[in-house]
Amino acid sequence: MTTVVFLLLPGVHLLDLAGPAQAFFTAGDFGHRYDLHYVAGSGDDAGRGRGRGVGTGAGDEPVPDAGVVASAQGLPLVAGAEWPSLGPDDLVVVPGWRVGDDHHAWPHLSAPMRERLAAHHAAGGTVASVCAGSDALGQAGLLDGRRCTTHHAVQDALAARYPRARVVRDVLFTTDGGVVTSAGIASGIDLSLHLLAMRHGPALAARVAREMVVHARRNGVEPQASAMLRHRSHVDDTVHRVQDHIDAHFARTLPLADLAAHAGVAERTLTRSFTRATGLTPLRYQQLLRRERAEHLIGHGATVESAARTVGFQDPRMLRRLRSRAGGSR
Repeated sequence: MTTVVFLLLPGVHLLDLAGPAQAFFTAGDFGHRYDLHYVAGSGDDAGRGRGRGVGTGAGDEPVPDAGVVASAQGLPLVAGAEWPSLGPDDLVVVPGWRVGDDHHAWPHLSAPMRERLAAHHAAGGTVASVCAGSDALGQAGLLDGRRCTTHHAVQDALAARYPRARVVRDVLFTTDGGVVTSAGIASGIDLSLHLLAMRHGPALAARVAREMVVHARRNGVEPQASAMLRHRSHVDDTVHRVQDHIDAHFARTLPLADLAAHAGVAERTLTRSFTRATGLTPLRYQQLLRRERAEHLIGHGATVESAARTVGFQDPRMLRRLRSRAGGSR
């Protein structure tokens, strides 16, 4: 049975922890059981052997001297202080925590905890992080010379703190030499499904995703923020209404006149307002949504021709041109 240790630091985000824990737990329903342990990483004495890790995979009861880790959402989490025995096939996951403006106030790992992470990796084990948890890997020296990522809001801080790390921007997760890092919050589920696919095959990952009611297993190279989110940082209600309409019907033909009628404004007014708010015309915004969705389909095995038809292009050459302009493959 594979052991997964979740290292919980103060301010841990619940979904950073719960998403991966649920994925590995669900794999047990399909014959691949994981023994889940939760270890407190707060305080300089973390990891020195006070008590034992709280495990759920084998039905362990919480131990009396287990520590309490405060989550960002206010729910206290009970965790142990001593690590279980780990082998090369086992996994350590560091969920992220709530970050503020002062990056120097992020949780500091004790020397024994840093050594524990580094030793597990040196022995051939996999070490993973979700969101700001990548900083813990950096403290352990595991990011030096490696590709890594984190939540888009703290990528600059991570790059500044660990200049030898190769911070990759706008991807969901990276893997490099037994070090796996993911972007913010929900991307921990994508990371976990990827690890399950690598260990047991894509069919198992797909079954776990379906059981968790995850719409699709996303590839690591997919962007952290979709086009729908990247172009929503404005306050123009009219443009938001038109974007809502395009988002819901981007595979259809949407004449400018129809969009203007939907918004109750003149065509010229809509074009001017839309471009000022988003930097794109309504047509370019629709094309961006189509191309992004097509890239997702192609990444999951669809041909360019079938992806083009699915997203509404009558001629796949248009999709090829858009992908070429964006630097994608032909």
